[in-house]
Amino acid sequence: MANIEFIFDFGSPNAYLTQKVLPGMAADVGATVSHSLCLLGGIFKLTNNQAPMIAFAKIDNKLKYERLEFTRFLKRHGLSDFNWNPHFPVTTVILMRGAIVAEEEGKLAPYIEAGLKAMWEEGENMADPETFATVMDRHGLDGQHYLARAQEPGIKQKLIENTDAAVARGVFGVPTFFVGEEMFFGKERLGQVIEAAAS
Repeated sequence: MANIEFIFDFGSPNAYLTQKVLPGMAADVGATVSHSLCLLGGIFKLTNNQAPMIAFAKIDNKLKYERLEFTRFLKRHGLSDFNWNPHFPVTTVILMRGAIVAEEEGKLAPYIEAGLKAMWEEGENMADPETFATVMDRHGLDGQHYLARAQEPGIKQKLIENTDAAVARGVFGVPTFFVGEEMFFGKERLGQVIEAAAS
């Protein structure tokens, strides 16, 4: 059974869109999905990359097309719950360290679901510790527990190591995918990702 490795950070709206559709697409071809938890801000810093809204700020037609393509994806997959986060861009250090904790404790799937819903449906400012704790409690997770563990040196170091390792493999943004050692970037490549997993 093939595995699709998803280089993941909550801060990317495209990561939200991908997470909504990729597990079902993978299951259709008998593949699994695993998440490699990285800090997108760290990836950008290490690769001199920028978010599209910054990189293409002076290319009006490019930004218009990015928005058009985004809207097409939402419509195609019926993702009517998406809402642009009013606090964007949101620093995801707390969220991503918490994800490392959740992975370690075997609760990554519900944690990802809660974090993405908060970020891209509920419009929460998940960079704020109090908001983070409240939201996680609301979703049946112990917010204070995750906040406390997110300060552990080993958790911080694991996120750094994951991010460094991803960049060393060629990653420059999110969402990125690996099927074996073959890399694919962007939700627009999901068809190629599934073809690779199926073969």
